[in-house]
Amino acid sequence: MSRYVVALDQGTTSTRAIVFDHAGSIVSTGQLEHQQIMPQAGWVEHDPMEIWSNAREVIGQALSRAQLTRHDIEALGITNQRETAILWDRRTGEPVYNAIVWQDTRTQDLIDSLAGDVGTQRFQHKTGLPLATYFSASKIAWILDNVDNARELADQGHLAFGTPDTWMLWNLTGGIDGGVHATDVTNASRTLLMDLETLNWDAELCEAFGVPMSVLPEIRSSSEVYGTVASSGLLREVPVAGILGDQQAATFGQAAFSAGESKNTYGTGNFLIVNTGEEIIRSRNGLLTTPAYQLGDAPPVFALEGSIAVTGSLIQWLRDNLGIISDASEIEALATSVPDNGGAYFVPAFSGLFAPYWRSDARGALVGLTRFVTKAHIARAVLEATAFQTREVLDAVNADFGGSLSELKVDGGMTKNNLLMQFQADILGIPVVRPAIAETTALGAAYAAGLAVGFWKDLEELRAKWQEDAKFLPEMKEPEREKLLTTWKKAVTKTFDWVD
Repeated sequence: MSRYVVALDQGTTSTRAIVFDHAGSIVSTGQLEHQQIMPQAGWVEHDPMEIWSNAREVIGQALSRAQLTRHDIEALGITNQRETAILWDRRTGEPVYNAIVWQDTRTQDLIDSLAGDVGTQRFQHKTGLPLATYFSASKIAWILDNVDNARELADQGHLAFGTPDTWMLWNLTGGIDGGVHATDVTNASRTLLMDLETLNWDAELCEAFGVPMSVLPEIRSSSEVYGTVASSGLLREVPVAGILGDQQAATFGQAAFSAGESKNTYGTGNFLIVNTGEEIIRSRNGLLTTPAYQLGDAPPVFALEGSIAVTGSLIQWLRDNLGIISDASEIEALATSVPDNGGAYFVPAFSGLFAPYWRSDARGALVGLTRFVTKAHIARAVLEATAFQTREVLDAVNADFGGSLSELKVDGGMTKNNLLMQFQADILGIPVVRPAIAETTALGAAYAAGLAVGFWKDLEELRAKWQEDAKFLPEMKEPEREKLLTTWKKAVTKTFDWVD
């Protein structure tokens, strides 16, 4: 009888369940979007109960479409939007507030206060991260300080914190009836509360942010059996055996297991990760140092990451806020109808700039406009912004890593756009390689879970499964590439110092 692994992919805009077979091929999928709650400028929230309800439904969809039951499933893996903070009451299972999403910037005053005269690098040696609203710690503090009775409940030991992986795991394994309160090293590292060297929560960091350690989940590896699905679930008694933050999961799904191997995921934002092996490399060029994965009792593997806040969400903005397109798939044809950007550059610093700048004072700008520019040029500028931002992050990676990447593996929804992929290769000057299975985030979570239960033997077996779909070779001449990059960098400077 055939056996399968299910990946639960809890993302920024939707939750998906994907069933994979032993070949690593997709058997079936279930997916539901959830509401994006924006109470005011800079605030982004999700309803944790809606997400949990959707998770149960998409698991049912995926199983039903493949005509499978729990008896066919070997293990469940979880991957998730990172940094998004949820606090709930252990006794009732009810969140005390909406999830505060990684894009949210409401905690800037706290970040500025903690940075003080030292700057955003205050905790960077210990955590691998700059002080930024992006990460979870300040979000936890905001909930504790702004929601009635939240801090009192935390002090009494009644509150639990988790990123969405922890929220999924706790609910899957029983919730108020013995749910497992744990996370893995990749997600824990994105809170600004974990010591990179010990892989433990750090008391000094927790004190600085005013986060009681009692709310924090247990930190475990990325591939082990954390518990089994509770009797109330469709997958009851199936082991939950893999957890990876979404970008680390995509790296794992791309089989980037060795130092120097990399991937770039094109989603709501873009995230370039380069495996650095068991060595912790602390960036001097605006990158994050982060665990890539840890398999059971093996030593952790680390990575450098370049995080770009707005890429795919810029296309959504073009559709939903401006109405220039009615469906995201239309942007390629519109952008292809013109030979270039017509002199227009779009810097999407909607929530400030992430890597390599880390400028919270920046805001989005569309520059270089003349009467010649049409909506087609703007569509092209939107796509090119993704490629330009990726080039800047790749330059930082090469500077930190002391080498030069020879090619870039890519994944995520935007990689279906051939115009973008060709321009990406042109602006990088290296080949861009798209895998046969684009859903590498879910695949990575499935791989981590399958390894833990022996469904797959080892990393070499997984590496052998990777297959190429397309390779985009650079065609642009160097002088043109440099001219475009110079103008892009000039455009970026126009976004600085907008917020006082």
